[in-house]
Amino acid sequence: MTADLIVCGLGPAGRVLAHRGLAHGLSVTAIDPHPDRLWSATYAAWEDELPAWLDPAAVGATVDQPTAWGTRCHRIARRYAVLDTPRLQDALDITDAEVVADRVVDLGRHSVSLASGTVLNGKRVVDARGIARSPALAEQTAYGVVVEGDHVDPLFMDWRPDNGAHPQAPPSFLYSVPLGGGATLLEETCLAGRPALDGAVLRDRLEHRLRSRGIELTGSEPVERVRFPVQGGRPGRRTFGAAGGFTHPATGYSVAASLAAADAVVTGASPWPASARAVHALRMAGLRALLALPPADVPVFFDAFFTLPPALQRAYLSGRTDLGGTAGAMRALFSALPAGPRRRIAAATVGIPVRSRIRMGSFIME
Repeated sequence: MTADLIVCGLGPAGRVLAHRGLAHGLSVTAIDPHPDRLWSATYAAWEDELPAWLDPAAVGATVDQPTAWGTRCHRIARRYAVLDTPRLQDALDITDAEVVADRVVDLGRHSVSLASGTVLNGKRVVDARGIARSPALAEQTAYGVVVEGDHVDPLFMDWRPDNGAHPQAPPSFLYSVPLGGGATLLEETCLAGRPALDGAVLRDRLEHRLRSRGIELTGSEPVERVRFPVQGGRPGRRTFGAAGGFTHPATGYSVAASLAAADAVVTGASPWPASARAVHALRMAGLRALLALPPADVPVFFDAFFTLPPALQRAYLSGRTDLGGTAGAMRALFSALPAGPRRRIAAATVGIPVRSRIRMGSFIME
């Protein structure tokens, strides 16, 4: 039997693609070595990114105006949603799919070869297996604990220097969000590094930061560890989610983009119109600039970003196909930065290939 759609990988991206394929009446085969594995990571999104079809029960908690700190406090005028991971997984029901517990060893345009020797045929084959780690790729890492009660205000990003790190060491920030049911995730995060900070360093920084704020851990708190590449995806019709370049290199988020794009993909539309490819190139230029900043400049960079008008913040964070908004946000951000960071960003990004020449402040990326 030839399936309408074969999905390789059953993480969030693969599962949403399989789920929406079934919702549109397609026959779906889904392949994963451990298809019943329960997800343990915490996923979040801006509420306005979530598609209308998603079961509201998949949202565990919301924050009306989360706080961001660079060197000063900013309120983000946008509602933030923290997803309930088990309910999200349940909401993406794939009961009617043919689920194969096996490992993909080769993908063709219309066939998949498995480690068992089985070959499956499909009208479409999509790779949603994520990105393999590599020393050549920038990664995001984090170490977090789940505590009971509301110990701190919801913090989208807090770069204040009270985590015990040396001023010249690679920086990290505190991420603090409610999970629902009275639980809070407190997480020390390395936004992007090549190499990224390891979990032991982030654990020590988190404990130091929390002690400095009067929060003592018992050692019995559930732990969350995060490590994944923020680059390396291959945009195209045959890849999806992180594997397809959906990861935002400035945040590490990809789940909301996958949720939003799934319907278009299963109905045959390309997830990568020319505008999306240009936005992707600009975002990768932004990642290169961020990696080039010295530690002291990083909070200043985010001060400038969170003083942008909300529409420009939204365009850069969520406008995967919004070329004008993304370019406008980057131009405004560049203009808002002090001279030193501007020079360093210009030096880091000049020469990044973009399909069209786009002026960003006083420099050109081409």
